Amino acid sequence: MIDPDWKPGWPVDWQRHYSALKTLAGEDGVLGSVEPGTVVHGMDVGRWLATQRQNWALLSEGQRDRLAGMGVEPAERPVPTQAGAGGAAVGGKPSGGRSAAFERSVAALAQYKARTGSLTVSRGHTERLEDGTEVRLGVFLSNTKSRRAKLDADKLAALADLGLDWAAV
Repeated sequence: MIDPDWKPGWPVDWQRHYSALKTLAGEDGVLGSVEPGTVVHGMDVGRWLATQRQNWALLSEGQRDRLAGMGVEPAERPVPTQAGAGGAAVGGKPSGGRSAAFERSVAALAQYKARTGSLTVSRGHTERLEDGTEVRLGVFLSNTKSRRAKLDADKLAALADLGLDWAAV
């Protein structure tokens, strides 16, 4: 029998963080409190977990099931990540990779919308997240809209959830 996590349908980096997080679960498999700054195998799994909770809607069903199995629930109300996930306020910066960059950009868009009440972003606008990360939000939106046919359903749904009509599936 091959371990189903051997070749997951999501980034390997996500699986590494998840596996590291599992080491903190009790005998019953349920996590206690894991705060940002909790490091396992050199990875800040606390920050990563907070990112996942903030970006719950961006996770695949399998990712949500794995986290829920450890007692993890989505954040009560979506707030932008400090990067927070991928790839996330309390969450922090998701790990590297294209998926994490998308998560950071979605978090920046959520932050922009919360601050301005609008999704109209000039092409030259750069959004600074709470952790100091800068996202070229105008460029992200322009590029994403022009390449929307190549986006998977989860990414389109995350954008549509924020209110972008062109991303509605």
